[in-house]
Amino acid sequence: MEKNRRPGPLSGLFVPVFFFLLLSTLYSLLSTSAAAQDDPPDSAPPPLKAISKDERRTLDSETIPKMRTATDLRLMDARIADAEKQNAAKDFDAMYKDLGAFQYLIDDGLIFLKGLDPHDKKMLDYYKRFEIGLRGFTPRIELIRRELPTEYEPYLGHLLKYVREAREKALDPMFSDTVIPVVNKKPL
Repeated sequence: MEKNRRPGPLSGLFVPVFFFLLLSTLYSLLSTSAAAQDDPPDSAPPPLKAISKDERRTLDSETIPKMRTATDLRLMDARIADAEKQNAAKDFDAMYKDLGAFQYLIDDGLIFLKGLDPHDKKMLDYYKRFEIGLRGFTPRIELIRRELPTEYEPYLGHLLKYVREAREKALDPMFSDTVIPVVNKKPL
């Protein structure tokens, strides 16, 4: 004898809910694996961050922070100008070398500024000068990026983000606790 079973209120929902959960799980797994990929497999490796011995001597010879910041920005400008020329000549390997040196100079400038005396009254001026100097490089890098083959483009995207983050690091000391001193007042 068969028992006559009456379907419960949830028995008709099991199949659609099961498929919905299965599809949503598969979608989330596929989307995270696609997002985890950084660069296309045919992209060129990033360049070395290195400068010449002459540039190193020039930077080391400047001990005055104002002059050192100006020298750093001047060397960065020269490297970007060389990268623009190499890009126009379609010599992408030499362009990459110049952009790697440019990135090194950004790091060197920030390290130098962080090593300054935080109680120096002109320290914020040096950071401001550095940040303003970095502003002008973003459009120039964008112009280089527009004309590149696709295998060189991912690094320039990373470099643009790097310049943006360096500008933020240069602005951070202007908004820290040391800008406006906190005075301890005695309670009344």
